Amino acid sequence: QVQLAESGGGVVQAGGSLSLSCSVSGQIYGSYVMGWFRQAPGKEHEFVAVVDWSGDTYYADSVRGRFAISRDNTKRTVSLRMNSLKPEDTAVYYCAVDRRNGRPVTGPAAYDYWGQGTQVTVSS
Repeated sequence: QVQLAESGGGVVQAGGSLSLSCSVSGQIYGSYVMGWFRQAPGKEHEFVAVVDWSGDTYYADSVRGRFAISRDNTKRTVSLRMNSLKPEDTAVYYCAVDRRNGRPVTGPAAYDYWGQGTQVTVSS
């Protein structure tokens, strides 16, 4: 059984930075894609960033230039460095794994495994 565990959330002032990390455990094979999504209260899951096996990345317009996603295939981890945080970045952040497509996709329905989420709160 594949499990994902996020860490690194917290409270930060606007303009500050946070780093999130997610580790994958269990049996998973192939060139799986890893992504980050977020969900604010009363809203649906929103795509944030994705990285494929080779390290190619893609970002939502709202975070491009401020966030950076990276992965370590040996350690089976994915990280999200968040800079210049804004109050509108406040949400529960989830990491997710897509084991089928092999290329970056932004729709949450494409992802097979999800973490429990970690809260990020940006105060103004």
